[in-house]
Amino acid sequence: MSATIKRFVDYAEISVKAGNGGRGCVSFRREKYVPKGGPDGGNGGDGGDIFFQAHFSLFTLRDFKYRKFYRAKNGEDGKGKDKTGKKGKDVLIKVPLGTIIKNLETDAVLADLVVDGQREVVAKGGKGGRGNASFKTPTDRSPRRAEPGEKKETKRLSLELNLIADVGIVGFPNAGKSTLLAKITEARPKIDDYPFTTLSPNLGVVKLQNFCRFVVADLPGLIEGAHQGKGLGLQFLRHIKRTKILLFLLDVSLKNLKKQLAALKKELKLYDQKILEKKKFVALNKIDLLSGKEKEKLKLQIDIPYLKISALTGEGITELLELLEKELVGNDQEKRGKKVVRFC
Repeated sequence: MSATIKRFVDYAEISVKAGNGGRGCVSFRREKYVPKGGPDGGNGGDGGDIFFQAHFSLFTLRDFKYRKFYRAKNGEDGKGKDKTGKKGKDVLIKVPLGTIIKNLETDAVLADLVVDGQREVVAKGGKGGRGNASFKTPTDRSPRRAEPGEKKETKRLSLELNLIADVGIVGFPNAGKSTLLAKITEARPKIDDYPFTTLSPNLGVVKLQNFCRFVVADLPGLIEGAHQGKGLGLQFLRHIKRTKILLFLLDVSLKNLKKQLAALKKELKLYDQKILEKKKFVALNKIDLLSGKEKEKLKLQIDIPYLKISALTGEGITELLELLEKELVGNDQEKRGKKVVRFC
């Protein structure tokens, strides 16, 4: 199982309206030999709710670019013989894992959906109005009043997708991120030898021999000033927030490896310092361009574990996957006493 995001959309604005409550009914019993029966007007039904639900098979908010308005059904009016109107039909909207739903008018977060199947109500239907049977009292045995149903206003919402991946590949343009993703998963991102081939995040699933799997995200290349929105900066930096592991991919053909790493870390720190608190690894890519002696001499004095790989030929890839698997499974074993790598 794997996925490649096509026509990726990670932000959308929509409007939703929960159903109005149904009207209460004014009615009186009409029975043989009982000319003046008591009130029997039923209550109106509640309006339908608007739900959002996270679903693992979705990876983009593209559909919300075409449909902008969602409306639940109104509750039915109450009826005689104390019959309550039916509740209005709910609306269930499915979104990718990692979707944050906000009220555009208040900027309040209404839901943050990070678990498959997680469901939240973002617009509650209106309460049905009471029928006249509810207003009967010892002093008013024949009330002729009922309540209208509660009316609901339209809400304007923003949907913001922060991808959930176990490993996020971070590097400059042309570092080989898409090539690496294609090598270790069945994802087939666009690959070419020019900057910004990857214009949107790509997801792939690494299949392990123990039948466990984990998700890897190939993110568009960083450039200096990305934290200020330069290049594709702010369009994708937020997707790094939810990853468990950062994999810095450095291009050995460009030399100055420590400078490359420092620049990448600087951009992440300026965007959100907490990102650098995640577990980090470094992969020195394109060693297929080096001679045997150059490979041996290739060393990096840093405080982050690193490996030498070639995403093109596959050299060092097995060791890289073993390192990532050990980190993912090991952390979960310590915290929960069992493996919970995604899709195990």
